[in-house]
Amino acid sequence: MTDPKGSRTKTVGSKRQRLMVATAQVVHRQGVERTTIADIARAADVPVGNVYYYFKTKDELVVAALGEHARHLRTLTDGLDRLADPRERLKGLVRAWVSQRDLAARYGCPTGTLAVELDKRDDGGLDAEAGRVIRLLLDWVEQQFRELGLADPGGLALTLVGAYQGMSLLANALRDPDVMTTQGERLLAWLDSLGGAPPAGDPA
Repeated sequence: MTDPKGSRTKTVGSKRQRLMVATAQVVHRQGVERTTIADIARAADVPVGNVYYYFKTKDELVVAALGEHARHLRTLTDGLDRLADPRERLKGLVRAWVSQRDLAARYGCPTGTLAVELDKRDDGGLDAEAGRVIRLLLDWVEQQFRELGLADPGGLALTLVGAYQGMSLLANALRDPDVMTTQGERLLAWLDSLGGAPPAGDPA
């Protein structure tokens, strides 16, 4: 026997999720100001009128897009957390960044570019939401450096994430994905050069 209520709940959740994903993608490519509700509806394959059932304003959609960025980050870091060695987790993060080099060269870092755009608006509030997503990344990276037993893990986290933002910006400005590749290799070498505790099971 089917459950109409359960089916409807799944449909509502599916449409909402599609709108969140579509907003994150469209805003990354076009920016907040150039993006319309119709653009997002089209990308999500949802009638424009239905969008307002889930999100009353474009700002609510931007918050949803930031939520989608946070969800993507958690999915990535949850996968990396399965690795036993925190250094390998950090290297996996760098490789994930480099794997998005073509997208970064065309549009920049999804969260970083959005944070910069929102900071220039006068209404306030949304830039802080973007900052919270970046803080999630910084906190995770800091934890990996802490597990390695390195001094100033917070500072090292800022160095690594700052390097990512910088290479994304340069790749975008120069329209050159190879910037991500070469700088990613430098970051991997830098991570290997750092001291810290050996991987679990390795002799000290």
